[in-house]
Amino acid sequence: MAFDVIISGGHVLDGTGAPPYRADLAIAGDRVAAVGRLDGAEAASVIDASGRFVAPGFIDCHAHGDAAVFDPAVQLATLRQGVTTFVLGQDGLSFAPGSADTVAYAERYFAAVNGPLPHDARGLSVAELLQGYDRAVALNTAYLIPHGTIRYDVMGPSSGAPTRDELTRLLAHVERGLADGAVGLSSGLEYLPGRYASVAELAALCAPLAGLPYVTHMRAYGERADVGMSEVVEIAQRSGTAVHISHLHGPADVLLPLVEEALSGGVDVTFDSYPYLRGNTILAMVVLPPEVPGAEPDRALEMLSSGELDAWWPELARTWPRLTISHAPGLEWAEGLGMVEAAERAGLAPHEFCRRLLIETRLEAGCVTARPDEGPEGEESVRRVLRHPSHTGGSDGIYVGGHPHPRGFGAFARFLGRHVRELGDWTWGQAAVHLSSHPARRFGLTDRGLLRRGFAADVVVIDPATVTDLATYETPRTPARGVDDVLVSGVPVLANGVLTGRTPGRALRP
Repeated sequence: MAFDVIISGGHVLDGTGAPPYRADLAIAGDRVAAVGRLDGAEAASVIDASGRFVAPGFIDCHAHGDAAVFDPAVQLATLRQGVTTFVLGQDGLSFAPGSADTVAYAERYFAAVNGPLPHDARGLSVAELLQGYDRAVALNTAYLIPHGTIRYDVMGPSSGAPTRDELTRLLAHVERGLADGAVGLSSGLEYLPGRYASVAELAALCAPLAGLPYVTHMRAYGERADVGMSEVVEIAQRSGTAVHISHLHGPADVLLPLVEEALSGGVDVTFDSYPYLRGNTILAMVVLPPEVPGAEPDRALEMLSSGELDAWWPELARTWPRLTISHAPGLEWAEGLGMVEAAERAGLAPHEFCRRLLIETRLEAGCVTARPDEGPEGEESVRRVLRHPSHTGGSDGIYVGGHPHPRGFGAFARFLGRHVRELGDWTWGQAAVHLSSHPARRFGLTDRGLLRRGFAADVVVIDPATVTDLATYETPRTPARGVDDVLVSGVPVLANGVLTGRTPGRALRP
């Protein structure tokens, strides 16, 4: 029998957790056709994987590539880590579903995270957004219904609870989004307007999920993760839904008992994390007091310009040294500088420069944030968290700005090079579970995540001796090394480390 592609001579990581075993892999069309010793088999194309591992494509469970996935540089950086699927619509805010006004709000408020939608939108359904991704990029995409987006579409910036009619309309958004192919519902409970949602509201909106997950940026992390987790557990118990916690970070001694408690209480809970200690977010979220109406940017800018916040700035004296500017449209010279250094170059006090930065970027500025747990204890917590069986890989990649966090360009390669090869936190077989098959199960992608006959041919070829991340806080946009050949739906999208220019990426539906 002749195949379209044979990947020969490698050792297969099939996604079951089994150790790598010597086998060839054949592809016919967009499917895996055979896995085994295929001596004598013929194919139109043969990839020699001698000395390398052949694995199912990795699924990034938390990526802010909603707009950036169209950028070839982002596609290259992602594929060079072995990632073939982005799960989008994170943190409760993205471009659909909603009216043109809603899309404009989400685009502006989350500009430092998702960036601008690369084409004009007069309002989008989930189906229309997915259609825009399908076969237009080299990666697969899956999409979560963003709670904050639909709340704004129904209720605007209101901080109140939804009326009965508003809740009905919110539920209709969820049901339509699921029918259109969404893989779950996301919330961002530290962002606006998601911050205003109650347990009752979220539990009601989770009811239609029918096995798909409620994915949440919790209301609190770190030492206060018990606050966020108690809410997660209550939502799950009220709605009966599975839950997935976004970018779980903090002390392992705090986090892991909370996860175990939820599991012992019957909650189907998973989480993702990235292997770094610093964060990356919207500058305004870090430096402005809670009373500033971030959901109304014009009013927030008025408060910044008028001096209403003068009494607030002294509260941030310890914050300034922790901030590095990642995104500053119009003030690009400041990107990559610490807030204190940038202020010195501008001849201003840190609070005055920050105020100028927020005003001139119209709140679009982003920052990388150092956390108090940097050091050996924080590193040990990262390792313990990612070893938990409920863990899945997520980069929380943000691609906006000249100096973003390196996690979007290196997280998955760092999992492999540092945490598998160097530290032994996972075996190679376990890595394929955490990064491929476990995420596929979580998001209902039933034909992904394993290298088996009949499964989708998302395949990565990994050099276990060299795979490593090269992106750093100083040079964050540097692609990883050690993954040079990647196929998506049976089509080569990365060959010898170079994009092929082909765009077979599918908009995946459960």
